[in-house]
Amino acid sequence: MINTVDPQSFKPDLPEFREKTAAFYTGEMSKMAYKGFSGLYGSYAQRGGQASMLRLRMTAGRVTQKKLAFVAAAIREYGVQRLHFTTCQTIQLHDLGPDAVCAIMEAALDAGIVTMGGGGDFPRNVMCSPLSGVEPGEYFDVLPYAEAAGEYLLRFIKAEKMPRKLKVGFSSSPSNLTHATYRDLGFAARRDGKFDVYSAGGLGNNPRLGVMVAQAVDPSDILPYVKAMWLTFRAHGNYENRGKARTRYMQEALGGAENYVRAFHEKLKEVRAGGEDLTLRIAPAASGKAGDGSTAGGPRIIPQKQDGLYAVAWHPLGGQPEAKVFCALSDAVCAIPGAEMRLAPDETAYIINLTGSEAQKIAGLTAGDSARSLFETSVSCIGASICQVGVRDSQALLSACVSAVREAGIPDGALPQIHISGCPSSCGTHQTGALGFRGGVKTVGGKPQPAFTLTVHGRERQGQEAMGREVGVMLETEIPGFLVALGQAVSASGMDYAAYAAARPEAVEEIARGYLA
Repeated sequence: MINTVDPQSFKPDLPEFREKTAAFYTGEMSKMAYKGFSGLYGSYAQRGGQASMLRLRMTAGRVTQKKLAFVAAAIREYGVQRLHFTTCQTIQLHDLGPDAVCAIMEAALDAGIVTMGGGGDFPRNVMCSPLSGVEPGEYFDVLPYAEAAGEYLLRFIKAEKMPRKLKVGFSSSPSNLTHATYRDLGFAARRDGKFDVYSAGGLGNNPRLGVMVAQAVDPSDILPYVKAMWLTFRAHGNYENRGKARTRYMQEALGGAENYVRAFHEKLKEVRAGGEDLTLRIAPAASGKAGDGSTAGGPRIIPQKQDGLYAVAWHPLGGQPEAKVFCALSDAVCAIPGAEMRLAPDETAYIINLTGSEAQKIAGLTAGDSARSLFETSVSCIGASICQVGVRDSQALLSACVSAVREAGIPDGALPQIHISGCPSSCGTHQTGALGFRGGVKTVGGKPQPAFTLTVHGRERQGQEAMGREVGVMLETEIPGFLVALGQAVSASGMDYAAYAAARPEAVEEIARGYLA
């Protein structure tokens, strides 16, 4: 039997956070010292040091009605106007004063929301295919196993010698939205109801696809692999050099994939010999809500595999929903039996388990600030206007690009979902996007100018994974024009972007070269 961690057990840690936060805001604690401390609590000071952000961990991207209602209540009580759906399937609240960040953090525990470990050298939010359990064609429902892994990893919040981040993901199909095949640890579902396990992958500096360390693992047996991951890093990770304190560096340090697999299995053997019962015993899910005969249709309405039920996709531009829309949506969802929100790694939110009439209502509520095309579902990190370590304002770039594409009348499908990161950390997952942009600087005429490095032809689908190829650097002001020109070329070809890039990859790069600095 696996003992779960009671969220209330973190409350004794909160007085220290309140004390250090007060010291930071009165100038008694430096920015760097506070950053090193506050990450444990899932909070950081924003750029300028005048406000804080708080990362609400939503294990497996699942936002139950209780959690959804809590977030809406916090938004209303503290007047929060900026929130962000992240690529790690969490909800960030921004522009918080010291009293608000402390109060929300503590109250969140009563709603079952843990912020601890949301930053710093700790296990991050466990990720999961957002429509797991309701998506037609998936191999099997991986959500219960992702949630179990998330519960188990809370026990490692204060473990020694953790990597600088430990990201774990579960995928229910080869679409691989969670990048399970190139996470620190990933569980990729198979047709036979088991998992293939990948390890030591990740984006950012020195990106690496994961190493397959096991095949056909029974879902009840996943937790030994989680513990073995930690032990492998303790034994072989470079935790003394923060720049290399990620699991992906172990591939090189151990002399290649084969040696890494051998080292991992040594630790797995130790875990199994330790006598701890890590077997998962998950009861079969009870039959849930049924349709009522009503039907729904539309570009954002998705039929579930359950007859008569639907999900609604809602993608606020840049993953930043309007606070009033979020709150109105929360009120509506909490009044619908069985409905809940699921967050996706591309900053989309899905409202699931809806009858036809309920789906039409939710689609109407979210129509105002939702993406109108594939391109408008593009992904952006929060950007340098908020993030201390950010280099470029990725959100501002995305907004400018959307405006230019709309004004030019580029049809849906002519441009892909792009991925923008404000710095090399790849929080916008630019490295495996069809088109990716990484924030930086380009010196022109002796003066530094805002710029982004363009990568092309990245892929995330399992079995086809590829890091994008760097084409060159574009000034920020040139990027909207490049996208308009590319969209016009694709539209004129009569193909959509995916087909165009596959048939004419050199044409994408040729158009890009005309806009390079």
